[in-house]
Amino acid sequence: MEALALERKAEQNRELRERLLQLKKERNAIILAHYYQRDEIQEVADFRGDSFLLAQKAAQTDADVIVFCGVHFMGESAKILAPNKTVIIPDERAGCPMADMVNVDGLRKLKAQHPNAKVVTYINSSAEIKAETDICCTSANAVRVVNSVDSDEIIWVPDKNLGHYVQQKTDKKMIIWEGYCNTHDMLTVKDVEEMRAKHPNAEFVVHPECRPEVVALGDFVGSTTAIIKYCKESDAKEFIVGTEDGTGYQLRLDSPDKTFHFATKYLVCPNMKVNNLKKLVKSLETMQPQIYVPEDVASKARLSLERMLQVK
Repeated sequence: MEALALERKAEQNRELRERLLQLKKERNAIILAHYYQRDEIQEVADFRGDSFLLAQKAAQTDADVIVFCGVHFMGESAKILAPNKTVIIPDERAGCPMADMVNVDGLRKLKAQHPNAKVVTYINSSAEIKAETDICCTSANAVRVVNSVDSDEIIWVPDKNLGHYVQQKTDKKMIIWEGYCNTHDMLTVKDVEEMRAKHPNAEFVVHPECRPEVVALGDFVGSTTAIIKYCKESDAKEFIVGTEDGTGYQLRLDSPDKTFHFATKYLVCPNMKVNNLKKLVKSLETMQPQIYVPEDVASKARLSLERMLQVK
């Protein structure tokens, strides 16, 4: 019975992939997928990457339509950087709880209290917050961005864990907003210690969105892309992974001879996983849901993203 169901699912997926290729051609569309997406979406993407790489791809593409398989703020960033393109996402319910933890009024109050500070905002934020921002960053370039800003005082939003990590790498005074990523923040020291006891030869690689005491245990700390690169190039054969489990697709693809254990079974972002192959095909058929960003917000937010893309 189970074999039959799997066969049917595989057949369905084959049909969906064929339909997708046809629609992509018709619409002159490009599919961008974040590393935290389901395997079935990463398999059909034109580009897989973290927020930074995908923002760059959105800014550079000559496709007419960008299908962004990620969460809402990523689709917004693509629309801001490519205002003349049609940007669609497979499911508009794909939000980001961390992005929702910061609001415009609160940020404006903080800016008024620290008039000499520059605002550095993690790309995991809404267009409205980006519009209140001097420069954006991703986890891949956060330290470089903060150190590039010509101010000794930084207002950092919204991720306190990444903020704490950056704070160790800069002399600047950082005023840190109290947001966090629900998924990464769940990982505890106990989880890591239990996994290390089970897999004593494994290296622990960890994302700086995790809690500071968890990050402190890392053999390697870095963005999703940096973790993938490190595991590929490392001589180690076994890893405990402290980031979202969708990363496993690329890790296994790059290093089929290595073993990856996720540090806990709860490293799953429910928002990233609402997208699936069926919804992806449907979004290209209907050209919905589309991402819109009001021009007054987009023009201000664009500056903060473009400044980020210029930091070397």
